[in-house]
Amino acid sequence: NNTGAIAGMLVGLLSTVIYIFVYKGWFFVKGYNNLPDTVDYWLLGIQPESFGAIGAILNFATALIVSKFTAPPPENIQHLVGDIRIPKTT
Repeated sequence: NNTGAIAGMLVGLLSTVIYIFVYKGWFFVKGYNNLPDTVDYWLLGIQPESFGAIGAILNFATALIVSKFTAPPPENIQHLVGDIRIPKTT
């Protein structure tokens, strides 16, 4: 549903951006990083440039969890999506 999708996108994007900014400097301004950009300080040895894959996993997991605990989309939206996914043949 839309709530799960939005929550997933926010978690994935924010976690990735914050992780990168912590090591590369806020808005990439040198001298404004919170931690040194060395392997000794990286979370689980993941370099900031590669953290997007982790952000994608967090996005997917968050979207699934939030979708399970929120109301499904209205019936007419479910039919609309079904009609788009399975085209009618002539």
